[in-house]
Amino acid sequence: MKPRLAITLGDVNGVGPEILLKALSNPAVWDACEPVVIGSVGALEQVRSALAGPDTPALRAVAVADLVAAGGPGAVPVVDGGVEAPAVEPGRLDAEAGRCAVKWLRLGVRLAMDGTVGGIVTCPLNKEGIHLAGFAYPGHTEIIAEMTGAPDYRMSLFADGLRIVHITSHCALTEAIAQVRADRIATTIRIADDALGRLGLARRRIAVAALNPHAGEAGAFGTEEAAEIAPAITACREEGIDCSGPHPADTVFSRMNLGEFDLVVAMYHDQGHIPLKLVAMDRGVNVTLGIPIVRTSVDHGTAYDIAGKGIAREDSLLAAIALAAKLASPEAAGRRD
Repeated sequence: MKPRLAITLGDVNGVGPEILLKALSNPAVWDACEPVVIGSVGALEQVRSALAGPDTPALRAVAVADLVAAGGPGAVPVVDGGVEAPAVEPGRLDAEAGRCAVKWLRLGVRLAMDGTVGGIVTCPLNKEGIHLAGFAYPGHTEIIAEMTGAPDYRMSLFADGLRIVHITSHCALTEAIAQVRADRIATTIRIADDALGRLGLARRRIAVAALNPHAGEAGAFGTEEAAEIAPAITACREEGIDCSGPHPADTVFSRMNLGEFDLVVAMYHDQGHIPLKLVAMDRGVNVTLGIPIVRTSVDHGTAYDIAGKGIAREDSLLAAIALAAKLASPEAAGRRD
């Protein structure tokens, strides 16, 4: 059976509605899952009308009160959760748009938690917008972690054979460095190994990146490699996990790209984001690991600068939907070490 996925609309003034319309017009999405939009019919129809032209998606958004209604490539069910969206103003930072994005996200998480949907896929929200709306969260991930009660969640990026899990996400670099500790690294390696297992990979070769240049150069450039990273790797290897390192960060991502590793554990946000976005900017998927539900997302933001122009690409959203469908499949749910 195809999994049912809730796709949250995100900030209506960003590119979310546009890329969602484009993605849902692709038959491959309907082959992989049963999509249900958590958002606004009005916002989707306003964007579709504004982009009217020969390439305008033919998709019709249909408001439903529950998720029993069946959709199809020509019509997708939309649940608004009683949240009325503001009129779409492409590129405008707006507190009301931020409020709606958070409300729709929370509804999607609740539906995943109670099993109504097999997972959620999120279109981008604007961090400044949700702050203006009174929500003091860095982004999607922290909201989801709070709702699911997950103490050890991790941000990750997947694109084709590139998979990167970060031990920290949205925080200042000084704070991220302070969190380079053996227990946190070991937990991240275990979460990464579990994710690879759920994907059904025959091999789960995990490389752990160093924090300092040249992996610390035997202590000349820092002590974190010997004091924190190496002990974590040793502990996980003793548990039977195929992990190695610490590897110099300036080469380990290239080695993964060439097929030597199946996943890299990065020490901080930009260490992992920069190489993946350099190689696979339009194909990356943000995956939240360590939570009890399936959640994937596009790897980009609201892109206010191009919102409403009809040029936003849906590639990352298509990849996010495909990966969520795979992770939410009965086969993935049944896999255990």
